[in-house]
Amino acid sequence: MANWSPPRRTLLFVAGTRPEVIKLAPLIMALEGHPQFSCVVCASAQHRDLLDAAFAGFGIVPDIDLDIMRAHQTPLGVVAGVLAALEPVLAHHRPVALIVQGDTATAFAAAQAGAYARVPVVHVEAGLRSGDDNEPFPEEFHRRAIAQFAALHFAPTPSARVALLAEGIAADRIHVSGNTGIDALHATAAALARAPAVTALLDSEFAMLGPARRLLLLTIHRRENHGARLASVIAAVRLLAQSDALDIVVPVHPHPAVSAAVQCGLGGVAGVHLVPPLDYPAFIHLLQRAALVLTDSGGVQEEAPAFGVPVLVLRETTERPEGIAAGVARLVGTDTTAIVAGVRALLDAAAAHQRMARASLPYGDGHAAERIVAVLTREYGGKVLVKSASGGQG
Repeated sequence: MANWSPPRRTLLFVAGTRPEVIKLAPLIMALEGHPQFSCVVCASAQHRDLLDAAFAGFGIVPDIDLDIMRAHQTPLGVVAGVLAALEPVLAHHRPVALIVQGDTATAFAAAQAGAYARVPVVHVEAGLRSGDDNEPFPEEFHRRAIAQFAALHFAPTPSARVALLAEGIAADRIHVSGNTGIDALHATAAALARAPAVTALLDSEFAMLGPARRLLLLTIHRRENHGARLASVIAAVRLLAQSDALDIVVPVHPHPAVSAAVQCGLGGVAGVHLVPPLDYPAFIHLLQRAALVLTDSGGVQEEAPAFGVPVLVLRETTERPEGIAAGVARLVGTDTTAIVAGVRALLDAAAAHQRMARASLPYGDGHAAERIVAVLTREYGGKVLVKSASGGQG
């Protein structure tokens, strides 16, 4: 007798931004060679250049490119484009599940498309809630809506599971997996550790950083922080840059509302280094060297604690409270005075910095993809039948 399996079933992954790729890549790679599934990867190109670089960094070539990015696009335009473009993709591939990550316009639209096509939607990083539809906007209502479309919810933390239960999601549909972003972080850090030549090359790219100066890494891009809030952050950075003991590195997000303001406000300021968006290994390398991070990014709030790097969050609230509770992250908002005070309190007092600068993994242990694959196999893999020598099935 021999084992017989039905034809492999299609899992359709849809991603449109760099963070989605980083957090779906561990899952796509974990499914490589899976006996019951074949993966079809669809790029929406919500963020064209950043998306392409992220896929290339993980060695993933999308099978489908919707190519929806347009100049001056809006979230509504992205949603409309993805919805229209995915309909024939779903009809052609007939996946057993459509997998989305997070809370982008691409994830929101793809989940809707899957629901309309009666394809089960799988939500990776489900249950994050800030409790305020404007913080962040529009991500908070995107993720709430995706929860209504999804058949399976992979919550990164127990608190995310609690949030889903409070919204009426059935307990047997929720699985606490950990965050796949931590899988990607561990794999990337390990690869860098095995490649001293690559590390040396990265060090040479950041040769402008003084070995005796401490590194502050700043990332900012959230839509709700555009305008006056961003101006307030820039004012704080200009004040902090007056210290001769500090290097400030700012990977500049390509959104015009961010890049124009940052270049105008920080370009040419001594001690401030404006750099293009970094690929993932370069960012992880820089994060490992940082003394402190200022960010409004959700992903960076997860990544920095893994390296024992304190995080000051440039937001009024966060959907990632675990870092706050663990004492490795702190909300400072976007007020100039509050930011400067928060940074100086940590960098001028060794004891205060040390209390936050301890490696912590509140968001996962690096094995989230394995857990998700196990559930997907059970839910959508189909049965392996036993085929007898005579050809019958038993």
